[in-house]
Amino acid sequence: MTPLERRASASLASIFALRMLGLFLVLPVFALEARKYPGGEDPALLGLAMGIYGLTQGFLQLPFGMASDRFGRKRVIVLGLVIFALGSFWAAGATDLTGLLLGRSLQGAGAVSAAVTALLADLTRDEVRTKAMALVGASIGLMFALSLVVAPLLAAAIGLSGLFGLTGILALLGVIVVVWGAPAAPAPVAAKARGSLKTVLSHAGLLRLNFGVFVLHAVQLAMWVAVPAMLVQAGLPKAEHWHVYLPAVLGSFVLMGGVFAMERRGHLKKVFLLAIALIALVQLGLLLQSSATARLWPMAGLMFVFFSGFNVLEATQPSLASRLAPAEVRGTAMGVYNTLQSLGFFVGGWLGGGLVKAWGSPALFLCCSVAMLSWLVVAWPMQAPGRVAGTIQAA
Repeated sequence: MTPLERRASASLASIFALRMLGLFLVLPVFALEARKYPGGEDPALLGLAMGIYGLTQGFLQLPFGMASDRFGRKRVIVLGLVIFALGSFWAAGATDLTGLLLGRSLQGAGAVSAAVTALLADLTRDEVRTKAMALVGASIGLMFALSLVVAPLLAAAIGLSGLFGLTGILALLGVIVVVWGAPAAPAPVAAKARGSLKTVLSHAGLLRLNFGVFVLHAVQLAMWVAVPAMLVQAGLPKAEHWHVYLPAVLGSFVLMGGVFAMERRGHLKKVFLLAIALIALVQLGLLLQSSATARLWPMAGLMFVFFSGFNVLEATQPSLASRLAPAEVRGTAMGVYNTLQSLGFFVGGWLGGGLVKAWGSPALFLCCSVAMLSWLVVAWPMQAPGRVAGTIQAA
C-alpha cells in the first residue's frame, strides 16, 4: 500500500470501528435492559425496537450512496454520522420503549456504510482493495469481540441510557476522523457522466454479490437467535460466552494473510467459494448439535470455522462489488449492496425468531443450510474481476 492508501484504510476503518462499537455495545444487553422500560413487557415491541435499526438502514443506504455520487463522499458521511449521533442521544433520553424505538429508527437513518466503502474504493487501487476492506472487516470483528466482553460491565455501571450516550459520543468522534483524518475525496462525477441505478441492477456480477450479502447477514443474525442458548446448554454460562467468541474471532484473523496471498496468485474465486461452503458446513454442524445435547468443544470449533469464513467474505465481497461497479455509479452500487446487507439483518432476526418459536432450532439451521447452499449455486459462475489500465473488467 502507498502512504495515502494506508491513511485512507486506517481512517475509514476507524470510522466503521467507532460506529460499530457503539452499536455492538448495546446489542448484547438491549433485550434484558429494555424490559425495564415502560412497554418493555411487550415482546413484539421489544423485537421491533431491536430490529428497526436494520429496516431504516436498509431503506436509506441506497439514497445515501447515490447522494455520495452526486454531492461527494465526505459530506454524506458527516451527515449520516450526525444523524446517527442524534438517534443515539434520543435513545439515551428515552423514558419508555417507544422512545427507544424512535431513537433506534433515527440511528438507522444515518446510513453511511455505502458512502464509506465507496470512498475507500475511490482511494485504493484494485490490487490492494481486498486488503483495505479486510482492515475494515477486522476492525468490525474486533469491536464485536470487545463489546461482548465490556458491554455487561458498562451496562451495570451506566445502564442502557449511558450506553446510548456513549454511542453518540463515538459517532461524533467519527465525524472528527472524517473531517481531519481521512484523505481528500475525489470530486463528484459530472452529471452528464453519471450512470444510473439501472446500470447497477442489470449487472450480473453485482446481482450475485447482492444476493450473497443478503443471505450471509440473514444467516448471521438468525444463528444468534439459537447459538447463545446452545452454548448455555453445553455448560457455558451467558457471562462467559466471550470465552468462545473472542478466541474464534481473533483466530480467524490469522487466516486473512493467506487470503491476500491466494488473491495475488489469482485464486480469489476459489477462496470466495470455499468460504461460502465452510459456512454452509457450519450450519449443518449446528443442525446436528441442535438435534441433540450441544457440546462445548464442537460448538467452539464451529464458531471458529464460521468466523473464518465470515471474515473472508466480509473482506472480499465489498472489494469485489467496488471493483465490479463502474466508477460513475460506485456509490449507487455500494448503496444497493448495503441495502441488501441491512435487509438481511432484519429478515434474519425476524424469520430466525419465528422459526425457532414454531419448529425449534433444528428447523432454523436447516433453513440456514439451504440458504447458504443456494448462495453457493448462485455464486459458482462468478468470475473474479480483472485489472486493465484502471478499468474494471467483469463477467
